[in-house]
Amino acid sequence: MAAPDAPVSDPAIDLGSPHFIGIGGAGMSGLAKILAIRGAKVAGSDAKESTALLALRALGCQVHVGHAAANLGDASCVVVSSAIRADNPELVAAQERGIPVVHRADALARLMDNRRAVAVAGTHGKTTTTSMLAVSLTSLGLDPSFAIGADLNEAGSNAHHGEGEIFVAEADESDRSFHKYAPEVAVVLNVELDHHANYASLDEVLDSFETFAHRIVPGGTLVLSADDSGALALRDRLAVSAPQLTVVTVGERDEADLQLVKIEPQGLASKVTVRVGKAGGEHVFTVSVPGRVNASNAVMALAVGRALGLETDAMGTALGNYQGVRRRFQLKGEAGGVRVVDSYAHHPTEIAADLETARGAVGAGRVIAVFQPHLFSRTQQLGTDMGRALAAADIALIMDIYAAREDPQPGITSHIVAHSALDHGGLVRMEHSWSEVADVVARIARPMDLVLTMGAGDVTLLGPEILEAINQR
Repeated sequence: MAAPDAPVSDPAIDLGSPHFIGIGGAGMSGLAKILAIRGAKVAGSDAKESTALLALRALGCQVHVGHAAANLGDASCVVVSSAIRADNPELVAAQERGIPVVHRADALARLMDNRRAVAVAGTHGKTTTTSMLAVSLTSLGLDPSFAIGADLNEAGSNAHHGEGEIFVAEADESDRSFHKYAPEVAVVLNVELDHHANYASLDEVLDSFETFAHRIVPGGTLVLSADDSGALALRDRLAVSAPQLTVVTVGERDEADLQLVKIEPQGLASKVTVRVGKAGGEHVFTVSVPGRVNASNAVMALAVGRALGLETDAMGTALGNYQGVRRRFQLKGEAGGVRVVDSYAHHPTEIAADLETARGAVGAGRVIAVFQPHLFSRTQQLGTDMGRALAAADIALIMDIYAAREDPQPGITSHIVAHSALDHGGLVRMEHSWSEVADVVARIARPMDLVLTMGAGDVTLLGPEILEAINQR
């Protein structure tokens, strides 16, 4: 099937010699990889050395450590994300020299030109669902291109330039940049209030997702959750504003077009039963990662495969090849009978889901959560809900806020999270020293426990240190 007619991205963008500011970031490095493979003369810079920079250099990219105006060279354009500050010296120099500044979403939209684009959106689960699609479509021999916000366990990469006609990408709602895309199939996993620096209310978030849905090309399909209230509110809006749009619902509710009928745990995997249509047949397939959320994401991916014209059972079998993605409930190792798992969860819904998954996998042991709040703005708005979710852990060790791109805000600290967890019956310990966390966890943990490091910041680096500290105790 040929790709349907779609709006073409801005033809004025010259990606022949792009310079990426922050090229080592999860999203930026993926685009740089694809452009390099397609023959572009890619350059860029980042604040510090990383494995992502090493991989880019291996592809022939010229990568600088540190930001300086001289790094721009003869760039045809400068690619930025919303995380790049206005006073970045390379951005300032590009503006002074009249070099076009391109948002990463515009660059990704250009890469998806003339492909059957699949854009996966939602407050949670984008990376996992996009990854499931990339793995399953690849295992079916379709060689899709993909751009993902983390590295696949199977491929060890966050991006691929494929020879096939399908391009699968995460669609980021945080800064409304997903309005740039024109997908054949769009996915909305859930709609909740987040990214408080850009959205003042849930209505604003729904407005943004409605705009995204209107970008679907004529004849395309929207796949959305039948179990999420925000997604259903979006469906109701679209019934008025886009009645011609084909909408496929997925979930556990009886009215879902693809109903998740049963989830049967099988160790760190699940056997999933799906009913297609109210009177349709049942299909059974295996998801090789644990938990209800992963099973739900897999059925969303199954629905996308069907929208692309793929046979249901073949797509279900292919989904069984997915082995996970870095930082999405990723097992880091085991020491002294204690398993250590790393998670990107930083929103209350994600925290609750991962703790539920951990509880199902822990058996007679305890779940010890090591949580690092991400962003002052998010903690201010959602810190109480974070604490409520963390109370489900047997022990919650709470670290200081990871500021990322934000400046500190007076009175906004991780104590907001800790006090809420205590108020909701949690057992809590505050730890302000990053370097002390591993030893503290090693003293607390005992055989059969599961330690879950959680957050979008540098808490991810603690897994190996915790394992080493346990081995040395």
